[in-house]
Amino acid sequence: MGESREDYYRLLRKVIEFRPQITIDDGCDLVSEIHKSHPELVSSIIGGCEETTTGVIRLRAMERDNALRYPIVAVNEAKTKHLMDNVKGTGQSTIDGILRATNVLIAGKNFVVCGYGDCGKGVAARVKGMDANVIVTEVDPFRALQAAMDGFRVLPMAEAARVGDIFVTVTGNKNVIRVEHMSLMKDGAMLCNSGHFDAEIDMASLGRYPSRRIRPFVDEYAVEGRRLYILGEGRLVNLVAAEGHPSAIMSMSFCNQALACEYLVMNKGLLKPGVHVLPHDVDKDVAMLQLESMGIRIDRLTGEQEKYLSSWEEGT
Repeated sequence: MGESREDYYRLLRKVIEFRPQITIDDGCDLVSEIHKSHPELVSSIIGGCEETTTGVIRLRAMERDNALRYPIVAVNEAKTKHLMDNVKGTGQSTIDGILRATNVLIAGKNFVVCGYGDCGKGVAARVKGMDANVIVTEVDPFRALQAAMDGFRVLPMAEAARVGDIFVTVTGNKNVIRVEHMSLMKDGAMLCNSGHFDAEIDMASLGRYPSRRIRPFVDEYAVEGRRLYILGEGRLVNLVAAEGHPSAIMSMSFCNQALACEYLVMNKGLLKPGVHVLPHDVDKDVAMLQLESMGIRIDRLTGEQEKYLSSWEEGT
């Protein structure tokens, strides 16, 4: 059912033994471990790159606290990453995980998406296309507004809990769905996580209730007279019960990672400790490479058009 957090940190320690000069991270876990437990390695590291939204949030927190001691490229900020990997990749692979684990019919279900960031947008759009009744929960006013303007019903978690049939967390935060919410849910509600680690559903508190495994990747919990079904032990359902993102998506993410490493080497000693973004031209190059691999050609600006777009003297 996936690695435990302890297994993950044991793996990190093995990676650290190689004394990497560039850290490639997915969630800021390697960077955090180095800064907290192996600060002696910092002087040998050129920089690092970070793949995920959650990781970038943590890195910016480290930057605000003046705790980040070497430059990190926020790969997630590239358009060819977060608008492809997060929206298209997480959207598809999350549904793939749910269907592989349960074979449930999506159409007609009240499908609650907890979080309307890029990943939440991807999940919501796909289940809408499968004829679900999509409900979004949010804590950010603008994202809640986006969800409403995109045609989705927006409710507080306590209200969504009463009507939802399937719940997916994609927030990057912890304890988004708590026992206080579970106690309000319908008998037979399904819960899963596609955000980060296994923290989004309060599995620790849920562990107090009787449970049994009814099929691979599906555990039934008896919570105050109702049966709730947790998919993938609350871990990332698209990785536990499915295969993650398709290779066509990951090729762009990994291309960004590789070019971020090159960027760090080429700018060794020139970047201050902190969070940096890849230059726009790199993002553009990744998009062009992906288009070429798909056999798609596009137009190019004429000299007249380039001059028009770069000038302030000509216009209406």
